[in-house]
Amino acid sequence: MTAPEPRAIRRAARRRLALRALLALVSALTVFVLVAVIDGWQAFGQAASGARLERMQRSPRHAGRFVNPEPLANYYGEMLLGMFAKSEHASPDAELPVVKVSASRFAEPPAGGLRVTWLGHSTLLVEIDGKRILTDPVWGERASPLGWLGPRRWYAPPLSLEDLPALDAVLISHDHYDHLDMPTILALRDRDLRFVAPLGVGAHLAYWGVPEERIVELDWWERTELAGLEIVCTPARHASGRTLVDQDATLWAGYALLGPRHRVYFSGDTGLFPAMDDIGRELGPFDLTMIEAGAYGSAWPDWHLGPEQAVTAHRMVRGELLLPIHWGLFDLAFHGWTEPIERVLEAAEAEGVRVVAPRPGESVEPGVAMPVARWWPETPWTRGAEDPIVATRMEGARLPPKPER
Repeated sequence: MTAPEPRAIRRAARRRLALRALLALVSALTVFVLVAVIDGWQAFGQAASGARLERMQRSPRHAGRFVNPEPLANYYGEMLLGMFAKSEHASPDAELPVVKVSASRFAEPPAGGLRVTWLGHSTLLVEIDGKRILTDPVWGERASPLGWLGPRRWYAPPLSLEDLPALDAVLISHDHYDHLDMPTILALRDRDLRFVAPLGVGAHLAYWGVPEERIVELDWWERTELAGLEIVCTPARHASGRTLVDQDATLWAGYALLGPRHRVYFSGDTGLFPAMDDIGRELGPFDLTMIEAGAYGSAWPDWHLGPEQAVTAHRMVRGELLLPIHWGLFDLAFHGWTEPIERVLEAAEAEGVRVVAPRPGESVEPGVAMPVARWWPETPWTRGAEDPIVATRMEGARLPPKPER
């Protein structure tokens, strides 16, 4: 019998080693997935069923799942390349000048009837005509179902949950983790207030213990009232989902708050789309708009507005004063962290739009002058002309005319 050649022995040994390495990798990935699923199970939420699901299925927006009238464009090759070209300034390298908020600030109502306190990202406390509304509240440490993985906030909440004043309602724009935060909902669920959300999102809230009688789910253009304040669920161009298997299972939206004296608009997450003109004509003009301007990329031009289109959206909905949001708290894209506000200010100056740029924790009152004070550091950023965000499917949209200079 002939003995195997040394080369064949070495090849067989390498194959066995490669197989062992592959099995070890598969085992490690399996353990990681199992740990993540077990740890994040409650935060994943719950799918709608019964009467809730039947109502969702009757929506004109529903076709097996929720769909945008203008589908979202995705350029996956550019997304992959963007990962390797991510700005080295995507997160702050020093502590930010956050304004700590105490309960005493809310002891007296705003003199003019409208005050908005920006708490970072898309979390805002809106005091309007005697009512207090909290948008997309995120007090959790990470925008993630896991406490040990995912985008981590850059600073502690400016206002503690203990100092949060009595609220009339919480608005949820959609169920992504940087907008619907389970730990925060658990902390708020026993308060005497309403939770207003787009269709389907109520299933998550109910699963986390919010009483059904305090959940109000709305389709686009539907309304609910809070003793004189109308809350209108407005269209948005975005998506939803908390796992890989529930994409677009719930609706996404913005909101218009219509009081006896004031009107404000909260965009939620959205790309630019023609119905913004309808929002302005039907529900505007708005004393203040709170419009997302961060976490954008040319590889996903319809998911988020980007800074220049945030200014365009403000004009389309007929806003008087623009408060850019959805920036300054999490690293969610490839651009520098100060780029959104720099580009908004540049575009607003060119368009003749008034902007406020509060520090996290600062309050804005539209009737009180608040000149822009650059609280963020001088950091390299890319101008809009060099890397524009241009929404698709905007043919025939009625964009506002350029203001006369």
